[in-house]
Amino acid sequence: MKSTGKSAKSAKAPKSSFFCTACGNEQPRWFGHCPACGEWNTASEAPKPGAAATPSGAARTSARARWLPAGVTRREGAVPLADVTLESTERASTGMRELDRVLGGGIVPGSLLLVGGDPGIGKSTLMLQLARAYASAGRKTLYVSGEESEHQIRLRASRLGHVPEQLLLLCETDLETVLEAAARLEPEALVIDSIQTLSRADLEGGPGTVTQVRECGLALLHYAKAAKTAVFLVGHVTKDGAVAGPRVLEHMVDAVLYLEGERYQHYRVLRAAKNRFGSTHELGVFEMLESGLREVANPSEAFLSDGARDVPGVAVVASLEGARPLLVEVQALVSTSFYGTPQRVTSGYDPRRLAVLLAVLERRVGLRLGRHDVFVTVTGGFKLDDPGADLGVALAIASSFRSRPVLSRTLALGEVSLSGELRRVPRLDARLREAAQMGFQRAGFPRVQQSDAEGAGLELVPLTTLREACELLLGDKVETPRAEAAAPRQDTRPSERLATAGRATRPASEDA
Repeated sequence: MKSTGKSAKSAKAPKSSFFCTACGNEQPRWFGHCPACGEWNTASEAPKPGAAATPSGAARTSARARWLPAGVTRREGAVPLADVTLESTERASTGMRELDRVLGGGIVPGSLLLVGGDPGIGKSTLMLQLARAYASAGRKTLYVSGEESEHQIRLRASRLGHVPEQLLLLCETDLETVLEAAARLEPEALVIDSIQTLSRADLEGGPGTVTQVRECGLALLHYAKAAKTAVFLVGHVTKDGAVAGPRVLEHMVDAVLYLEGERYQHYRVLRAAKNRFGSTHELGVFEMLESGLREVANPSEAFLSDGARDVPGVAVVASLEGARPLLVEVQALVSTSFYGTPQRVTSGYDPRRLAVLLAVLERRVGLRLGRHDVFVTVTGGFKLDDPGADLGVALAIASSFRSRPVLSRTLALGEVSLSGELRRVPRLDARLREAAQMGFQRAGFPRVQQSDAEGAGLELVPLTTLREACELLLGDKVETPRAEAAAPRQDTRPSERLATAGRATRPASEDA
């Protein structure tokens, strides 16, 4: 009887567990505050697989061996680090210079990379171009799609140009079928579009759940490391901009790339949020065309508008993105506020940093901005994060407020402190050389870096404070158009409009 009771207990339905979508922490019950990472409202329910759904160790080993290419065996046990050879670790070029720059020089064999971005930003187009360029070099490439059919992908590929024979296509959502096909074909690159559409039959829950995304990513990680195949995962993002699914997915991959930009802008920026084989400060710039994403040879020219820059509220800064300095145009507009609380609107710039610059301008420079609306935008959909752009943003705001344009062909560089002083910026010489190549004639920079700026071929204006920069880098005041008088209401009678016009033209003494 006792054995029957134990078997009845073991036959109970498995309980549900909860996972934190930010860090992957598992808890037996629901939680509002994650005890591991401290995030709120990140609990996601995932059914805990029972004994029947959980494969045994022998079953896992046999499945993993079935997914590996023929002749490839996984080495068991620990090995001396000195005995590990570096024969097949040379980077392979993707055929796209901007993508190679972000990856650190190319693709490392056996790496697992995650590519995220907003819907419609061009992730699938970028991956299809990568697969096409990789296959054109004679490397077998397998493109797996779980969202589109063969005809849809072929229609999109026809816009990109010639389709090489080494590019193979598989439309499948079952992970075991995908890995078995990859083990049979032995590709040098595998593209999964997207990881949220894959699922394993031995796990409960539909595609895109925490358990499915985590286990599918782990299986692809084992395949990439054992087969020395570069695997690219396309990931959907949430409304906060993070990759959907458990945070552990970003921890297990080798690189996390984000494709950024406005949907209605031509330019796309590719950044690396994580890269085990290179720097995370590099940046790739692409232009979205009908024929796909085209690499931008001169990004500085792309982010500078074609209009005149001798109008109030326009300044040019040099942002350092990895080893590449980019010239970016910043536009500011300051106008009188007609509401109780003035507006502070930014596009491509941190609003909290803008609040700091406005406080410094009011306290240290004397600009009364408390009753004015301030709008700041960065042209081209570029996101400006470099602290060295503080001086240019502050000059654009002061220029619009005083109606004094920044001097023609002038570059502004410097980090603004709370005391109003200008701090150093890294690699000042590289930024000034980029400005000289783009035809700029003058540069304002922190005085403490005067020795670093020699030989740049520009007129140097060393500055100490933000007040001094506003005095030396702003030109003469220009006349602003006067506000037009409000038009008379059309619903009034002609006699009332004549009476109103008469009162307006009557001298003040008569009214008194």
